[in-house]
Amino acid sequence: MALRRLPQRAPLLGLLTVLSVSCLPGSALAANQAGSPSAAARIVGPIDQTHLVSLSGHTHPFAKAKFDQGPVSDSLPLEHMFLELRRSAEQEERLEGALREIQDPHSARYHSWLTAEELGRMFGPAQQDINTVVRWLEQQGLQVNRVSKNGLTIDVSGTAGQVRQIFHAEIHNYLVNGKRHIANAADPQIPAALAPVVVGFVALHDFMPKPALLKPAANFSFPCAGCPAGYSGIQYYDEAPADLATIYNVTPLYTASTPITGKGQTVVVLEDTDVNPADVATFRTAFGLSSYNGTFAQIHPGTGCTDPGTNDSELEAALDAEWAGAVAPDASVQLASCADTTTNFGGFIAAQNLLDLANPPYIISLSYIACETFEGPSGNAFMNGLWLQAAVEGVSVFVSAGDVGADSCDNIDVPAPNLAESGIGANGLASTPYNVATGGTDFLDTSQGTSSTYWSTTNTSSGGSAISYVPEMTWNDSCASSVLYAFVGYSNGVSYCNSIPGSSYLALGAGGGAPSFVYAKPDWQTNVPGVPNDGMRDLPDISLFASNGFWSHAVLFCMSDANQGGAPCDYSTPADAFANSAGGTSFTAPQFASIQALINQKAGAPQGNPNPVFYSLASSEYGSADNPDNTNLSACNASQGNAVSSSCVFHDVTTGNITEPCYGTNNCYDSVPAGYGVLSTSDTSLNEAYPATPGWDFATGLGSVNVTNLVNSWP
Repeated sequence: MALRRLPQRAPLLGLLTVLSVSCLPGSALAANQAGSPSAAARIVGPIDQTHLVSLSGHTHPFAKAKFDQGPVSDSLPLEHMFLELRRSAEQEERLEGALREIQDPHSARYHSWLTAEELGRMFGPAQQDINTVVRWLEQQGLQVNRVSKNGLTIDVSGTAGQVRQIFHAEIHNYLVNGKRHIANAADPQIPAALAPVVVGFVALHDFMPKPALLKPAANFSFPCAGCPAGYSGIQYYDEAPADLATIYNVTPLYTASTPITGKGQTVVVLEDTDVNPADVATFRTAFGLSSYNGTFAQIHPGTGCTDPGTNDSELEAALDAEWAGAVAPDASVQLASCADTTTNFGGFIAAQNLLDLANPPYIISLSYIACETFEGPSGNAFMNGLWLQAAVEGVSVFVSAGDVGADSCDNIDVPAPNLAESGIGANGLASTPYNVATGGTDFLDTSQGTSSTYWSTTNTSSGGSAISYVPEMTWNDSCASSVLYAFVGYSNGVSYCNSIPGSSYLALGAGGGAPSFVYAKPDWQTNVPGVPNDGMRDLPDISLFASNGFWSHAVLFCMSDANQGGAPCDYSTPADAFANSAGGTSFTAPQFASIQALINQKAGAPQGNPNPVFYSLASSEYGSADNPDNTNLSACNASQGNAVSSSCVFHDVTTGNITEPCYGTNNCYDSVPAGYGVLSTSDTSLNEAYPATPGWDFATGLGSVNVTNLVNSWP
């Protein structure tokens, strides 16, 4: 959508290693279906309250003495804490083997999805062990609300005093950069007899996941001569649904003899807030989606889920709900929200309850960030178990890779300049092998001076102004951006970030990408050019446009609640349109979920984890890791814009980086004494983390997609 703008001054831990199992003797799934026992009990002997073990890695990194404000009241309620259990190593192997059969098109078990009950019965901890833990918790005076059907998560309520007495973990108040939090001041302890089964509490703190959303920044105007007109506020070209349909070639699906529009499909977005349904309706009407039959509803599913009302996550929830139905306009969208509890994210409560249903939703989107290191062993174990449950049930899960480049650990309570301090880290909500991690790109036309080639200065009736596919680069708003520092005549990010002009861009804002520190590399991520031989799960998998206006492009949405930072959704008024534009991989998770609705409609069935197919198609297009198809890599290079081959499934983004400014000694290269550095895989030499390269890369994964080709190529 072309918009006239007024001039703007607007604004490590214990590792949970999930092995990639290549083969198992016989049929693991068949063996379990034949009735073999799920597991032998591992809790033996009496539970000795005096023989304790500490649960290492369960203290949040921000629970530091310098932030400590003293203990909370013993009466503080800690409701719906999740205590995470573990499978045995042998069970994990058998479950991985079963999932491989379910995902293998050549297997007789292909797409024979399990129910939550079957998963728990065949692959959960021994029922005797679950009963023992539940009984022990109740004997301590805690309230056990429920046990998840996968057998891994026990929902417990109590008080801070009970946690102190039972688990020897005192809960304290903390003041972190002006914001108040609570957290356990030391690792909890449990009786040693329970240790073979209990991982620990998912959280005993309220450092909640953060929305992956960035509003346009306040200083989008360069102090340099000859800069693009977009920076002065003269002309922005923002992305409306019609623009996405043009750029990523969705329209042929809508106009096919049998239209593919998401009909009959449901997409769920996970939230901890409600939205005003009128905003969703306004968005659909403004951008020509109301002529389709897509529906919208808000639900509060299951045990422990209370209606959160609206809160400061409403911006996130509104864009999620709107864009989840924007690419598949005939799909039903459900916003599943639960209120946060003292120590639990409402989106987790909603997700577990939905996946425990006899008929779970088959497409789920989550647009929040919490780095692996901060999640700790139990938080990572919970995410792994949750998305593994989704995969075996046939559910496709899309999670934002993050909005702070290679550093997902500094997206919390950090004052400006919010530079990377924690080093390279992946979003722990997105890094499991069982979900799709969605990254972000930016458009390259503004920096090339070719906007008139790709955008009309007037809009269609549905708000579209894009003419064709637009050349793409990485999304990076910071002074460490290779496109930015080259544009203004600097040789690297270190020199630009330490310059007077570059100091205006000392901020974190870039598509997320990093290696996992927790999960081994899944076998489907091994045979595509560019995938590193690092033995770890690497993010992101795939990307779409996600910029927040830095190079004159952002994404439009509608959120009118002034109490939560909203504005009237009048897209003909520049100030209101600007207020209802943003960026971030917040957008790409629901957009890809909407694309998956098109895939599921065409396939006529749920598809489970899409990643094995994404990487298989990428290997066919780009060649294998050992034998790249350089012809196709060149033909599908996203920098070509409208000259890119029409046969490509993926657009290979090769321009730019997601490197961010940093300080400290964690993956931070700084050649300027007492200056700023940039994220680097080496502290002693400049190895940017990370540049875009041919094939897969940490900056954009496999790149963006031609949606029609993707849907029509789906096996």
